[in-house]
Amino acid sequence: MSAAATGVWGRAEQQDFRSRVRGALLGAAVGDAFGAGAGAAATAATAATAAVGEAPGADGVTGPDGVTELVPAHGRRGAVTAVTQLTLFTVDGLIRAQVRRDTGAWHPPTDVHRAYLRWAATQRDWGPDERRKDNGWLACEEWLYVRRDADRASLLGLADSAMGTLDAPKNPAAGDGGALARSAPFGLLVGWEPQLVCQLAVECAAQTHGAPAACVAAGAFAVIVHGLARGGTLESAVHRALELIAPRPGHEPVTDGLQGALDAVRQGVPGPERVAALGDAHRAEGALAVAVYASLVAEDIRHGLRLAANHEGPSATTASLTGALLGALHGETALPPAWLAELEGRPTVLELADDFAMEMTQGPALHSPTHSSPGWLARYPRA
Repeated sequence: MSAAATGVWGRAEQQDFRSRVRGALLGAAVGDAFGAGAGAAATAATAATAAVGEAPGADGVTGPDGVTELVPAHGRRGAVTAVTQLTLFTVDGLIRAQVRRDTGAWHPPTDVHRAYLRWAATQRDWGPDERRKDNGWLACEEWLYVRRDADRASLLGLADSAMGTLDAPKNPAAGDGGALARSAPFGLLVGWEPQLVCQLAVECAAQTHGAPAACVAAGAFAVIVHGLARGGTLESAVHRALELIAPRPGHEPVTDGLQGALDAVRQGVPGPERVAALGDAHRAEGALAVAVYASLVAEDIRHGLRLAANHEGPSATTASLTGALLGALHGETALPPAWLAELEGRPTVLELADDFAMEMTQGPALHSPTHSSPGWLARYPRA
């Protein structure tokens, strides 16, 4: 029985869990940065070809296999998009939910929604100010106050304080991968049962992306990450996700996509044509299928990210999903050091990852009614 299941964490179990949390969050961020660069390079290469008739690859960046190294996006190599921003605020919301559990006012979807509203404020303001100083440390990180390709449904869904629910979702026609892409942290709740992880991810997806398949895809992804964070195999985690989403309305496109990813593994040498055959990656179910397939056939994390990013869909989303899966599976040491060295916001990601791991393994010692830590409660206020 795992430490997560028993609630008893030894030193080795804590270190393994922290490595997987770091791996998932750093992997998601570096995948986001790689995918953003791949998307920008593909757009530039297409424009150059149309303008002067150059053959693909003449720019020295793209070639037969697409982009293979970090390339610039948003003015620099290693720049992340709103995918990473929202993932970090998901983590912040989950920590705050655990802290508030001691108060008896515990409703994780509400705490995650409040975190998303803090992110939405970063997209409207120039930077942190006096209003932020008593609202936790993440909202005071100045580098997060940049606008980086946030999807329309996320911006619209968080434009006011009303929280979307499964009964009354925001943007009920929004079926892209915006909610899916921020959902890896739900899977890191290793002390929870997988069906509860799935439910939380689905409920939080409905806050911005109300299409049934978009919500179910977020739940399935969270369950897969959960299985990996607990030390399971990727294939077993996918099968568990298929079992848990089967009763949910609107699961069919997600089920078909995941089954298609499993089937594609047995169809020959991995390549862009197999990725393209998995479906439209602009849809949540297609993006999830691409990420699962790329992770299943990856020789290493670089290879997986290249497969996930070099296609005509939303490269930042699919590569971020793949990075989260492979990072949770293998831990932080498997991530490319050279890419991590250039990753925007890396210190923040590491700090948040370590805080999350500490909260999950030592939470009562940090904020129980009799042993609360003022420093911890300043970082993650109960209010």
